[in-house]
Amino acid sequence: MRVNEYAPDGAIDTRKRLFNKWVLDIGDGNVPASTRDGEDEATWIKIPDEYIVESDTSPIDTIVDTIFPDFIANHQDEDYLRERAILTPRNDDADQINKSMFKKLQSQSMTYQSSDEICKGSTDALEQHQAYPVEFLNKLNFPGVPPHKLKLKIGQPIMLLRNLYPSAGMCNGTRLLITDFQKFVIHARIITGSHIGNTVIIPRIVLTATQSKWPFVLQRIQFLVKPCYAMTINKSQGQSLELVGLYLPKPVFSHGQLYMAMSRVTHPDGLNIVMVNELYDGLQNHTRNVVYKETFTNLHPTT
Repeated sequence: MRVNEYAPDGAIDTRKRLFNKWVLDIGDGNVPASTRDGEDEATWIKIPDEYIVESDTSPIDTIVDTIFPDFIANHQDEDYLRERAILTPRNDDADQINKSMFKKLQSQSMTYQSSDEICKGSTDALEQHQAYPVEFLNKLNFPGVPPHKLKLKIGQPIMLLRNLYPSAGMCNGTRLLITDFQKFVIHARIITGSHIGNTVIIPRIVLTATQSKWPFVLQRIQFLVKPCYAMTINKSQGQSLELVGLYLPKPVFSHGQLYMAMSRVTHPDGLNIVMVNELYDGLQNHTRNVVYKETFTNLHPTT
């Protein structure tokens, strides 16, 4: 859907067609795979050398320089920011890359601190308030919930983590560019979707985190945004990018993740992969492709 197989003269571009087939085969689990010692199922596939970016120094610096060349000169160019992003399987790695990019950006910064408390509707709420002070709640991080200290800069791209105002283009996954800070709101301009160029105001909202190991429901009041120079593969659903940096310090861990990451790109030349510890039992430039083929058994064949 993203890679147009036709050349400008209307002829079929063979390279694009082969790339599309390769990506679809990855999604279907039909790419030849190898098995590591001690494993029963073949899940390790070879990545063609043309998509591999060799890292001689820091892997993070390598992927950043590849996807964001001449960053200082282009850091406010909306087209430059819209067409590229770094994808990685885990939140910790995405946060590390975003922190690295944050340091490069020379503009006014702001740190927003959340208001955290245990939901009063929780069972044993009174005892839990005594056992878990606010200082402890501030240190907790949950998937899909912004941190207690949200550090942002003007000119930084951010992504919405929930639907706020869909009719105005403020949907889950929308990317924006910060234009101004206020005490209780953030001013930003939409750079993706059908409302590109619109300036919007983002308020703080009440968030709850229920799925965790803790015996309480956390209630956090914070801006529902996250820096998006880098994002997790799962959060990249729906994005179309001309330049994708796939950063794999560890292999993907869930069904279809590798396919999802590679299918974000709109041209074969836009895929760049940096793998760390890429040599597994002699399998150089191999990475894991997790596909549960039983999920396809009840699908109706297309006609």
